[in-house]
Amino acid sequence: MPTGNTMKTLGLLALAGLTPYQEKAGEEYMNEKQMEHFRLLLKAWRDQLRQEVDRTVHHMQDEAANFPDPVDRAAQEEEFSIELRTRDRERKLIKKIEKTLKRIEEDDFGFCDTCGIEIGVRRLEARPTADMCIDCKTLAEIKEKQLQG
Repeated sequence: MPTGNTMKTLGLLALAGLTPYQEKAGEEYMNEKQMEHFRLLLKAWRDQLRQEVDRTVHHMQDEAANFPDPVDRAAQEEEFSIELRTRDRERKLIKKIEKTLKRIEEDDFGFCDTCGIEIGVRRLEARPTADMCIDCKTLAEIKEKQLQG
């Protein structure tokens, strides 16, 4: 049974018109083909998010109405507030995608920032903006939980 991450990855790959990258035996990690695969994936994701931001702006302009009933007005304001929070998260994600695209251009993509090992093609397809291997990320989350509570 597919997990949420698998479905999200397949959705992101399908959005970019790509299939999961098939590594060949003896292939160098983060070679030009792999870098291009992730570049296309990130650009498609960024473009889709930008379209959503534009759609929200147009939707809010079209739907803006002065309702006489305070309940209707409050419902519309709440809907707009939720959309704005969502778009704010998406803008932050677009910045993270831009940062990752820059790392690809600088040939600094696919390796853990903490320990320097390969993050892995499958993990990067699931989370293309990842900058830590799964072990370092797990440790960082454990430390964060310990500090919080």
